[in-house]
Amino acid sequence: MNVSIEKILLVGALLLMVSILASKTSGRLGVPSLLLFLGVGMLAGTDGLRIIDLQNAGIAQFLGTVALVFILFSGGLDTRLESVRPVLWRGLSLSTIGVLLTAAIVGISVPLFTPLGWKEGLLLGAIISSTDAAAVFTILRSKGMGLKGSLRPTLEFESGSNDPMAYFLTTGMLTLITSGDASPWQLVPMFLLQMTIGGLMGYGMGLLMTRAINRIKLDFDGLYPVLLLALIMLTFAATDVLGGNGFLAVYIAGIMMGNDDFLHKKSLIRFYDGQAWLMQIVMFLALGLLVNPRELVPVMGAGVGISLVLMFIARPLAVMLTLIPFRMSFAKQLMISWVGLRGAVPIVLATYPMMAGLEHAGLIFNIVFFIVITSVALQGTTLPVVARWLGLERPESARSLSPYDQEISTELRGELRRVLVGPQSTAVGRSMVQMHFPLSTLATRINRGSVHIFPSGATRLEAGDVVTMITSRPRDVEELVREWGLTLIADPSDANEETLRAGELSKGPVPDIR
Repeated sequence: MNVSIEKILLVGALLLMVSILASKTSGRLGVPSLLLFLGVGMLAGTDGLRIIDLQNAGIAQFLGTVALVFILFSGGLDTRLESVRPVLWRGLSLSTIGVLLTAAIVGISVPLFTPLGWKEGLLLGAIISSTDAAAVFTILRSKGMGLKGSLRPTLEFESGSNDPMAYFLTTGMLTLITSGDASPWQLVPMFLLQMTIGGLMGYGMGLLMTRAINRIKLDFDGLYPVLLLALIMLTFAATDVLGGNGFLAVYIAGIMMGNDDFLHKKSLIRFYDGQAWLMQIVMFLALGLLVNPRELVPVMGAGVGISLVLMFIARPLAVMLTLIPFRMSFAKQLMISWVGLRGAVPIVLATYPMMAGLEHAGLIFNIVFFIVITSVALQGTTLPVVARWLGLERPESARSLSPYDQEISTELRGELRRVLVGPQSTAVGRSMVQMHFPLSTLATRINRGSVHIFPSGATRLEAGDVVTMITSRPRDVEELVREWGLTLIADPSDANEETLRAGELSKGPVPDIR
């Protein structure tokens, strides 16, 4: 059936608006946005209002893969290494060994509830082995809650880094099933190759992205997000061509870039945060359109049984076995176990058996879809209660600020500092982004002769410039002064605009120099 472009755009815009408005009420109702996005897609599908008929697993898989690439990159971009370092090995263990144990335990139980064999059971276990913490923190923020200790960075790092492992297990099990003579031991070198190439490509491309943004001087600022978008897609595709894990590569590239300084950093982070939300909505809508709700009814019994095994046996057992070396309290282990929400990734991975033409692919997809809905509905709505019951709730006033909140806080509640760029300073000729200003310090203005400049990351310093900064940590400014050979003006409040102009500074000594 031919559909006009105008109708496609109209329906797409309406679905996006409905999804966004639905997400606004999700926090108040205690329902994760994921369920509402999926619900909108199912309502518009063939078993609902029949607005869109999407029964093509290939299209859904393509949309889901592209969306995951940008969601993982945005997640890496927001990851702060200083918060991850203390929990690095714990998070890596959960995202690898924990995922493997979860897949194995669930896979063993699948034949008890379904006609699937042990290989297909392990495939289903691999598909639902990864977690999605995005919905978790949406609910916690909406309830004004936080989590004590290092629980939040642990869960954030695990959720961002365990998708590549689930992807590897899924594709590996598909290889074993479709190739009758394949051995499970062949997956070991495959795993090492994928993760090694993915890690190296992510590290290298992350460095390349930063240098490309800083050194390629584009005539229009609006082209920088486009340049970065091309580099993200190049990272994923090139890694996959080389035999690596593209999802791991884009996540590491995002971490590398997010913890470095580059031009238009704030605007680019905000842009890709918004793009990640768009990708999530599009992905959930597409997956909701793909499923037929009537087909979920026959799998309800199997879905409930496997969901209970996942939530109350597989995930807790995998977490406790994985965290034995780290000596975490039993309450924290229980909280990590309960936060193991299944998200959109398992549904995307469930399309792979359909594309491979597996005999029971439809059954696997419907069971996975039902498990995801059950997990999010039960665990997602009870997280605040469980955190409070385990004594791990942290009040809103004690929560750590997000990177955006830190920047706003720095800008609005800081101390004024001014420095002089002398002729012998190593900062002469350097761009502002090359000076690696700490998050606590913001350069607000440069006085150059009789000209006032509002600097950007590309602004290059000249001898005689007077830089005005606002900082919440004065010692960070002192470190900048020592590193770049600057001169700190002792009392900026006593130095009025006339005496601070570089033209007058060149006529005589600088007043009140430390």
